[in-house]
Amino acid sequence: MSAELIPVYIMGKKHYVPETATILNAFEYAGYQVIRGCGCRGGFCGACATFYRFKDDYKLHVGLACQKVVEPNMYLTQLPFFPANKSLYDMDALEATAQQIIELYPEMMKCMGCNTCAKVCPQELEPMEYVAAAMRGDIKAAAEKSFDCIMCGLCASRCPGELVQYNIGMLARRLYSRYIAPNAQHLASRVLEIKDGKFNDDLEELKSMPKEKLQKVYEERDIEE
Repeated sequence: MSAELIPVYIMGKKHYVPETATILNAFEYAGYQVIRGCGCRGGFCGACATFYRFKDDYKLHVGLACQKVVEPNMYLTQLPFFPANKSLYDMDALEATAQQIIELYPEMMKCMGCNTCAKVCPQELEPMEYVAAAMRGDIKAAAEKSFDCIMCGLCASRCPGELVQYNIGMLARRLYSRYIAPNAQHLASRVLEIKDGKFNDDLEELKSMPKEKLQKVYEERDIEE
């Protein structure tokens, strides 16, 4: 049995879409060609951040268009990119300190502790917590608490202090991996194996596979728990 069609509003225009569709599917069903703002379609890349409201409801909701299923009378608009401050820096010239992060993102000190960022995060992270960790110089905690960030920008879009939490988290992760985390010896060993040509034959075999067989190999691959 086909899915029932329900009304949604896309960019202010009413459309009828299947009730089982995600927001992204609804856009495409309505005839919109989604080029930017689609990304991985699996909830990992953060490219399809979407704002929505319901008719006669004051509250503004957020979500990822590839994950959220439509509901009747949704008013939808996508946010494929949020204009936010992004500092440029040379990793080799940085120090893993709170002062370093503050110099690059001074607006961090305007955090009001309102926790609005956590209320809109589709990953259910606590951006305020990793920003606080960065402020006190606990780079390891800031890196770990922001690890699952998908850089969608929704936290920054709602922040009254105008912080860019996701870029602060990215810097913390880079500082941690560059200056604090112990070197991964198994990774260094694997790089040497690649340089020595250990996997050349395997790569050539993969490159010559027909698409159907390559897809089967991909789907049956071992995935680390």
